[in-house]
Amino acid sequence: MDLSCTDEEEAYRAGLREWLAATLPALPERPDPLDWPGRRAYDCGWQRRLYDAGYADVHWDASPTQRLIFLEETELAGAPYVGANFVGLLHAGPTVAAEGTPEQRARWLPPVLRGDEVWCQGFSEPGAGSDLASLRTRAVRDGDEYVISGQKIWTSHAEVADWCELLVRTDPGAASKHKGITWLAMPMDAPGITVRPLRTLAGSTEFAEVFLDEVRVPVGNRVGEENDGWRVTMVTLSFERGTAFVGEVVACRRLLGELARTARKNGTWDDPVLRRRLGRLSAEFRALWRIVQANVSEAQATGGVPGAGGSVFKLHYSHARQELYEAAAAVLGPEALDLGRDWTLDRLSSLSYTIAAGTSQIQRNIVAERILGLPKGR
Repeated sequence: MDLSCTDEEEAYRAGLREWLAATLPALPERPDPLDWPGRRAYDCGWQRRLYDAGYADVHWDASPTQRLIFLEETELAGAPYVGANFVGLLHAGPTVAAEGTPEQRARWLPPVLRGDEVWCQGFSEPGAGSDLASLRTRAVRDGDEYVISGQKIWTSHAEVADWCELLVRTDPGAASKHKGITWLAMPMDAPGITVRPLRTLAGSTEFAEVFLDEVRVPVGNRVGEENDGWRVTMVTLSFERGTAFVGEVVACRRLLGELARTARKNGTWDDPVLRRRLGRLSAEFRALWRIVQANVSEAQATGGVPGAGGSVFKLHYSHARQELYEAAAAVLGPEALDLGRDWTLDRLSSLSYTIAAGTSQIQRNIVAERILGLPKGR
């Protein structure tokens, strides 16, 4: 497998570096990380700059390798992350690009690329988290509309979103719970939607409960065929697990360097156990970066959709990230309790990574069944 870049890709990298060097110093001050309306405005403003410079389409129109270069270089330069645009740019948008009709791609993709519209994810329910196929939110066909009733939870960015990638059950009598599910794009200003923000351990409200009371969504907002939503969902999850966290691996490798410098300054570097811990984490993230490159190469060879290898990455990355921030707490000592420090907020956020986008237990099942060919559990 060739993991090297072509001359054309290296030229893309050089041009991007030059643009970042000229653009980043002129950005406005970043908002409070707990202020999601403010963050939406800031994140969408950054996305508009990318659009105007010709870099906005990297998440679905560029090659997987160019996408990798973009995420690597923007993170190394300290550029803003996608933030409130996470769902639209990194899995709803790619799903529409891969599975949507030409009309759907023309309607939904340009506003995401311009930073005009934000998406949220309406997958999990109180009784259907890791076992997502047990979802009970129902959509009943009424002419050219679906009438939707139910509840979603842990809906990412619902508080500031314009659209929701929504999973609903359209055939409750299907022979299998994985059948009878449909993937819809739901406008968040439709009558009958109630959003109740959920406050996280860090005090942020990027998640919410969403209650749906006979919400009407046009049939034309369906991505894929009716009752074929589980297959479309697997495309969404392949992006969420396979490529959405790529930039964060680069961020973790950069943080390791910052940890080492901080440890040398405050004396914790004298602890050989800590040094070995940081060295092992450095090797772990180097290996994860190679997995990323392999997954991107596979996606490029198979039409741009990541494969089951994304679950290998997501499983190892989730645990490595948690270990990294535990090491950061050891380096900071009592300062690790200061909520004003970015590392402290990131440490609290890292606790969710073995649950979000599919629990580690689910990822182990996927690896066992789809990659190793082991029989399904009974």
